[in-house]
Amino acid sequence: MRMHRPRMLLKNFAAKVREVLPKHAKGKVIELWFQDEARVGQKGTLTRIWAKKGTRPRMHRDQRYTSVYIFGAVCPARDKGVALVMPYANTEAMNLHLQEISRNVAPGAHAVIIVDGAGWHTASGITVPDNLSLLPLPPYSPELNGQENIWQFLRQNYLAGRIFETYDVRIRGRPS
Repeated sequence: MRMHRPRMLLKNFAAKVREVLPKHAKGKVIELWFQDEARVGQKGTLTRIWAKKGTRPRMHRDQRYTSVYIFGAVCPARDKGVALVMPYANTEAMNLHLQEISRNVAPGAHAVIIVDGAGWHTASGITVPDNLSLLPLPPYSPELNGQENIWQFLRQNYLAGRIFETYDVRIRGRPS
């Protein structure tokens, strides 16, 4: 059965963007950013890899229970991305990420950030900078968030089969 909810969002997308824009953003260039978080490191993930037919190549798998969250956002029109690695996914981390996105919006532009329904996106403690507006996706529609494709690519091509020695290595990408 085909779901019509995502189609309705696309059909009314311009109207939904106009609804979330503040008065001071009228007449400015509008950038569209996609934002999401991904938890990485816990128990690792398995992925498919190319191998000679009939073989079963070995792959490392992290059995520890520690993990971190990557907060990522992309603006496809400007080929621009912003990411933070945080120990927790909460309102404080989201506020830091919004500040980082705000610093990367083109001067004089206003950004509409597409977000999912995570609790920290709508929490009372969220502080949205003046050059940003949040546009929530309908429930259960991750396919409308372009950032999800980036997580899939990273998990399949970079994060799967990797074991990081410490939290600091995950942040910097190299041993300290």
